[in-house]
Amino acid sequence: MGIHYDYKSTKSAKLMEKQAKRERKLAEKKAKRLAKEGPKKIDDKTKVLDASKPITLDFLTNPDKE
Repeated sequence: MGIHYDYKSTKSAKLMEKQAKRERKLAEKKAKRLAKEGPKKIDDKTKVLDASKPITLDFLTNPDKE
């Protein structure tokens, strides 16, 4: 009977340890992946619409036009 009593009393602690271990592994994998990829290059080239040109339906719907 001692085993069952011990199991219930330590169940929440074991679950928290498992979750912490899982999160630690995920963080290590993420850090390893980021180190392998290198720093990300952020290109903030946003296209600004010319205020002098009117916005047409063709401009809004044509995906090939740049």
